[in-house]
Amino acid sequence: MNSEKRLAEMFKEWSGEEALTVTPLPPSGSSRTYYRLFGKSNTSIGAHNSDKRENIAFLTLCRHFLSKGLRVPKVYAEDSGKDVYLLQDLGDTTLFSFLTSKRNGGEFPSEAILLYKKVIEQLPQFQVNAAKDLDFSVCYPRSRFDRQSMMWDLNYFKYYFLKLAKVPFDEQHLEDDFQLFCDYLLRAESEYFLYRDFQSRNVMLYEGEPYFIDFQGGRKGALHYDLASLLYDAKADIPQQVREELLKHYIEVVKRIIPINEKEFTEHYFGFVLIRILQAMGAYGYRGFYERKEHFLKSIPYALKNLDWILNNVNFPVKLPTLLSVLERTINSEELKKYASTKQVYTLTVTVNSFSYRKGIPEDKTGNGGGFVFDCRGLHNPGRYDQFKSFTGKDQNVIEFLEKETDVEQFLNAVYSLVDRTVKNYKERSFTDLMVSFGCTGGQHRSVYCAEKLADHLSKTTDIKIILNHRELSLDSARDVK
Repeated sequence: MNSEKRLAEMFKEWSGEEALTVTPLPPSGSSRTYYRLFGKSNTSIGAHNSDKRENIAFLTLCRHFLSKGLRVPKVYAEDSGKDVYLLQDLGDTTLFSFLTSKRNGGEFPSEAILLYKKVIEQLPQFQVNAAKDLDFSVCYPRSRFDRQSMMWDLNYFKYYFLKLAKVPFDEQHLEDDFQLFCDYLLRAESEYFLYRDFQSRNVMLYEGEPYFIDFQGGRKGALHYDLASLLYDAKADIPQQVREELLKHYIEVVKRIIPINEKEFTEHYFGFVLIRILQAMGAYGYRGFYERKEHFLKSIPYALKNLDWILNNVNFPVKLPTLLSVLERTINSEELKKYASTKQVYTLTVTVNSFSYRKGIPEDKTGNGGGFVFDCRGLHNPGRYDQFKSFTGKDQNVIEFLEKETDVEQFLNAVYSLVDRTVKNYKERSFTDLMVSFGCTGGQHRSVYCAEKLADHLSKTTDIKIILNHRELSLDSARDVK
C-alpha cells in the first residue's frame, strides 16, 4: 500500500469522510513528502518520511509543545509502520510569503516588523519554558548542539560550498580554526531547546497568528542560534537596523523569563550568526551545486551580503585567521559573482483551478486574495448528454464538442485578455501569486476544459510558473504545467 492510499484511509478514520483529493505539495529541501488532503468539509496535511527516528522526534516534540499550549500543528493520526502521519492544515501563508507580498523594493514594511516581534515573543516559550521537562533523548540526529554537531555544519560548508565553489583553503589550518571556533561557541550556556531551523518559511500565519513547523531537528543548545536563524535568514534580507531592533526586543522578552547578561549574550550571538550562515551556505551548495536545484543558488548573494557585514562589523574575541581569510575570498570570489543580483528575483506563480460550484469556490491558500473566478455555467454543457457523462474536459470527444461552440471561444478570448493584462501587471510589481478558477455545475467538463486551455495559453508566457489543479477529479492531483 503506497503512502497516499494509507493517508487517505487515515483521513477517513479521523474525519469520517472520504478524501476527495490527495495532492502532493511542492518539494522542499528535505526528503520528506507532504500532501494536502481534502474531504467534503475537512482538510489536513499528510506526511511521508522513511526516516523513522526523525518521525519519532517530530511527533514527540509536537505533542510536547501542544501540551504546553504552543502553536504547532495538531497531530490527527500516525502510522509508524507505514512512516506516515496526518497533521492540522495551517494553510500556505508563511512568514516569508507574507513578507514578500508586503515588501516594496528595499523597504521593510512596518506590519512585518510587528509580526516578527510576535514571532520573537513566542520563541522563548519553546526555548525556555517547553525545555524544562522535555525528553531530549528523542532528539535526532543528536540530543545536543555539541561540538560534533557544530563540526558537521562547518564541514558541510567546507565540502559542499567551498569545494564546489572553487574557493581555495588550507585544510589543516581551517580545521584548526573550526576547533577554536567551536571552543568559543561552547562557552555559551546551552541548557535550552534549540529549534534548529527557526526561519521565515517555517513560521505559518494561520487565523492571524504565527504557528511553528519543521522542528524535527531540534535539540538542546544555546538561545542565540534560533534568533540568528530568524534574523539572518538569507532571502528574507532583513535590514541591519531592523535586525538590531528585533535583537533588543528578543533580549527584553527573555529577561522577563530568565536573567541574562546582555553584553555576554550579544558577544556570543554573532558567533552563532556566523555558524548559522555557514550551515545555510553548505545547504545552498549541496542543493544548488551538487543537486543542481537552481533556486537554492539564488540565496547565495544574500548570504554573501550577510557575511560581508559580519566581517566588517564584528570583532570575535578568538583568533580565527584562516577562517576569516577564507570568508574574505568567498565574498570576493569571481565564481560566485555570477549569482549576484542587485534586485531580488521574483517568479510569479499562476494557479489555475477547475471546480464544482456545489462544493464552493477554491480557497486562496497563498493569503494574497484577489484573482479571478470565471463561471462556465453559461456555456453549452456536454454533461447533459449520456455519451459524455463518463468523460471530462480533458477527453478528446468533450474537447471537440466544446470547440464547435462559438460562445466557448469568445468566452476564453475574454478570459485571456483579462488574465494576460493582470499577469503583466503582477510581474512588473514583483507579485508572487495569482489564482484563476473556472467553475461549472459538476467541475468535470466545461471548467476542466477552460482551465486546461488557459494553462496552455499561459505556458507561452515567460518567467511564470503554472500550477493546474482539477479539484473535483480526485485521481488528478495538482501538477506543475511549467
